[in-house]
Amino acid sequence: MAKSNKPRDLPAEATAVATNRVARRDYTILDSLEVGIQLRGSEVKALRESKVQLAESYAIVYQGELWLIGLHISAYSHSANAFAHEPDRRRKLLAHRSEIDRWGSRVERENLTLVPLALYFLKGRAKLKLALARGRSQADRRQDIAERDANREAQRAMSRGRRNPNS
Repeated sequence: MAKSNKPRDLPAEATAVATNRVARRDYTILDSLEVGIQLRGSEVKALRESKVQLAESYAIVYQGELWLIGLHISAYSHSANAFAHEPDRRRKLLAHRSEIDRWGSRVERENLTLVPLALYFLKGRAKLKLALARGRSQADRRQDIAERDANREAQRAMSRGRRNPNS
């Protein structure tokens, strides 16, 4: 995916690797959390080359642990096949026990989804911005588009009024 440096996705001092722009369109974001991600050596080097696809991934709570499923990290360009990692393996996410328990209960109780928003490096460590989200229907998306268009048109009208006060 294309890199995004929007402040809502990344901390100020972070280096972006990948963002999931589709997540904000398809889901209503209720809460977000920065978690660590357990990686192998060649995976870290591949991330530094931005060889990652975040769009189809999601997280689950399984036996009291957070797991990221569907994250595709391509092979590092300079690694031998013997040392290469499996591109689509499950990866463990690192968070505090209380956060995992709280989010796990909300996912089950409210039928929510754990969606990754961004993958980045912060102080030399790979971090993932994980969101607690509710799926949107097509009607919700259309309503958001109509609202955004109405706001844009109102801004244009106000701008025209400031430029031409006599009209």
